[in-house]
Amino acid sequence: MSSERVKISPLSLPGLLLIDLQVHTDRRGFFIERYNEARFEQSGLPRFCQDNHSRSVPGTLRGLHYQVRPAQGKLVGVIRGAIWDVVVDIRPASPTYGQHLGTELNDRDARLLWIPGGFAHGFCVVGSEPADVIYKVDAPYDAMTEGGIVWSDPDLAIRWPVSQPTVSDKDRNLPSFSAYRRNLPLW
Repeated sequence: MSSERVKISPLSLPGLLLIDLQVHTDRRGFFIERYNEARFEQSGLPRFCQDNHSRSVPGTLRGLHYQVRPAQGKLVGVIRGAIWDVVVDIRPASPTYGQHLGTELNDRDARLLWIPGGFAHGFCVVGSEPADVIYKVDAPYDAMTEGGIVWSDPDLAIRWPVSQPTVSDKDRNLPSFSAYRRNLPLW
């Protein structure tokens, strides 16, 4: 689906969408309409209830995180720097259960990634400058229903582009994907 300002493309894991925004540039700089509620809702995206902004230094890896009851969808973009964004399908009934997809998001391409509930999400900062990541969510954060899978899980075999990432103790100690499979949350 596309319009003159937005191009929305489905990705290989069902439910994921890559959104290319139109960038208007001239000698002064650029202008991007990052979000238009009516246009995005016409494209099947939900209403959002919260905006989040994180800044991470080069080499930082965050994730893999998810939330259940309610599942939380995220519309992710980068307004400074670049990240390698990774999603893992953790919906047990999905034909792509356990598969992952990675894509670069940066401040030059004006792309957004829609990640519906049922995916674990993480990213690492690539390049030599910090990255500012902004994301809208369709359900408020709830620490009681937050979960995660360790970023370095050998069963997932995600190829992160940073060899020695900076990872929080919390993310370093998340359970494996096999532990997730044994203790499936109630979605």
